[in-house]
Amino acid sequence: MPDLPTPKDAAEAALFSECWDAVLSYADLCTSGSTAANQLAREAFALGIHEARAAEDGTVRGAGRRSSRLPRIPLLLTAVRNTAAAWEAEGQGHKLDPDLRLWLNSDKAWRYICPPLSRPIALRGLRDMGESDATLLWLAEVEALPLRTVVRRQGLDPDASVEELNAVRGLFRDRCHRNHLDTPMSAECRSYVRLLDAVTRSPGADTPDDLSRHLATCVECAEAAACLRLHGGGLPAALAGGVIGWGGLAYLERRRRAAEVRLGAGRPDAPDPEGEAERAAARKARLRRHGLFAAAVLVSGLALAASLMPFGGDSGTDTGAQNLPTDSSPVAGPGVPSSTAPGTSATARPSSASPAPSGSATPGAGADDEKPDPEPQGTSSATAGGGETGDSAVCEVRYELVNQWPDGFQASVTFTSPTALESWRVAWSFGDGQHVDQMWDASVAQQGSRVTATAADYNRSVAAGGTVTFGFLASWQETNTAPSGFTLNGQECTGS
Repeated sequence: MPDLPTPKDAAEAALFSECWDAVLSYADLCTSGSTAANQLAREAFALGIHEARAAEDGTVRGAGRRSSRLPRIPLLLTAVRNTAAAWEAEGQGHKLDPDLRLWLNSDKAWRYICPPLSRPIALRGLRDMGESDATLLWLAEVEALPLRTVVRRQGLDPDASVEELNAVRGLFRDRCHRNHLDTPMSAECRSYVRLLDAVTRSPGADTPDDLSRHLATCVECAEAAACLRLHGGGLPAALAGGVIGWGGLAYLERRRRAAEVRLGAGRPDAPDPEGEAERAAARKARLRRHGLFAAAVLVSGLALAASLMPFGGDSGTDTGAQNLPTDSSPVAGPGVPSSTAPGTSATARPSSASPAPSGSATPGAGADDEKPDPEPQGTSSATAGGGETGDSAVCEVRYELVNQWPDGFQASVTFTSPTALESWRVAWSFGDGQHVDQMWDASVAQQGSRVTATAADYNRSVAAGGTVTFGFLASWQETNTAPSGFTLNGQECTGS
């Protein structure tokens, strides 16, 4: 199994981290288990990065916009598909998803390796765009990254993000239309080319019945229609299906869900107008200032009214006291002598607060340790905790440094659970300030030196004696010693 390529610099390391997440996500769709997914992802990633670097080193820079290859992520995803096809040819098809194996042995897979003029329109259109334009389109439409972030990464004006994306969409449509015209087609398909172009340009145009019937039976024309119709929200699916092939729609949905998890609920690719956010903040600030001013006027009025009231009236005094919230709590009740009320109020808080830490020191610590257990990721902590009664029930963990380069490294963690788990959470501590940047086969959270890895959706359940492996990329400075203090669902683990 090949090792992951070593990044050339910090910028490429960050790019590798983003690309690896996409590659592993698609590899998991293509395989029948997490072990095979990691193997497929590693082989495809090494192959794709090698091809990308070779293309970059041999690229002749010119004034044209034409690109000789796909952007980095689509290129790596096609490497996953090609590596899966090689597995099938070499007798390793049992590691692949059964539906993918059927697809690889059908005419549908042939269209992605056939002569260029017969390949899907989306694949040809994206390849014919300039690399920066193609990258912007893919990251915004398929990977569902925030549009302003993608535009800023391309060195463009974030305030014009929507205009930039619309311009790139139009460019993609133009390339797809040209490729559709160049595609060998029957006389019937040729007769619908102009009509198809006109119908897909206008959002309000109705599709004639004869064209609708033709699109229902002609795969090539239906693919072209999906690429030419920029309205309606079908462009991401056209891109994913046309470039990736099998599993394109499932991959698209995974990336959407991943973006929502990273960025919160809501549409992740919607533009974030900073001007509107600033105006909203200004409105809130004005309301807050006006509220404070009104409160100050009200308190001043109440104080003035209280000072003008006659002292002989108890009801007036009580009313004034009730209207002053800061003085209401120390006032003793009418049945408590005034000599004991101050003493009681002065000592009640310390006496009730001071015994709490001493009397509940041990339970407090235990509650602190178990605080992460009620996370919605699973309930395996109670299962593991209830079943551990001796040394034989202690989990085993193995930490492996896979690769290391200046300022960065790749590592894997393998644990064996003595009991069956419905979910798992592995934590450890770094001793030299290392920071995890990307993790696969688990979600990561880090507070200071403490790192917590939580099970992914597809590897939550672990059988008794079962083993799970996950990996990550991280940064380091000066020293990179192995972590310590491994725990599984809050229970200490042995190993290194």
